[in-house]
Amino acid sequence: MKIATFNANSLRTRLNIITEWLRENAPDVLCIQETKVQDKDFPLPQLADTGYNVVYKGQKSYNGVAIMSRLPIENIHTGFEEEPQDQARLITADIAGVSIINTYIPQGRDIESDMYQYKLQWLERLRIYFKKRFKPTEPVIWLGDFNVALEDKDVYSPETLRGSVCFNAQLTEHFKKVAEFGFTDLFRLHCPDGDNYTFWDYRVPNGFKRNMGWRLDYIMATQPLAKKCTKCCIDKAPRAKQKPSDHTFLVAEFKT
Repeated sequence: MKIATFNANSLRTRLNIITEWLRENAPDVLCIQETKVQDKDFPLPQLADTGYNVVYKGQKSYNGVAIMSRLPIENIHTGFEEEPQDQARLITADIAGVSIINTYIPQGRDIESDMYQYKLQWLERLRIYFKKRFKPTEPVIWLGDFNVALEDKDVYSPETLRGSVCFNAQLTEHFKKVAEFGFTDLFRLHCPDGDNYTFWDYRVPNGFKRNMGWRLDYIMATQPLAKKCTKCCIDKAPRAKQKPSDHTFLVAEFKT
């Protein structure tokens, strides 16, 4: 089974990149974040010939999450149970006996802002959500754009970036509390080295060419799946295409 995640930074803008990548890589599941399209405008016709089933939750201009699968998608939920009309940042589904949780965690804007406090609160709500709905002994995958860099090797310049909205000790502590549910970071399981990133800011001049990136995208798995994971890698090629997202694809493979 092959599962991937990708922050599209506008699904409609990246449709060609996504459909080409699907043809070339044929994942069983692709989870997308930051679709930036409300449900009534979701581009289902353009995705119809991909052979994938699609479920989604969106809002106009911001956020938005979707799951594409070559296998049947069941037991679909969007949002937190106590507030299903929250921002379109969370969608869950069962695929081939695996619970998939696709999240677009708030960026936070600025560490002094209310949006940063919302980010911390969102992580706490997610921690509670996992405890209510799932068990660490079950096959669960949590993935998406987490807007969290955990370690120095997850950013291109830890000295200058430390204390920022996506890279600080308080955020790391909140994130680890969520991960303590029983999740393993699959990329780090297979690749302990630094200088491996999934996001390169448009605003940094030649940031991608200079590899001035962040590792903000994750695929996490409970132990029943982590022990079956044979590979987890970053595909940088789509970031070099014309009109790319500022993120790229992260892929994990599992033996059946």
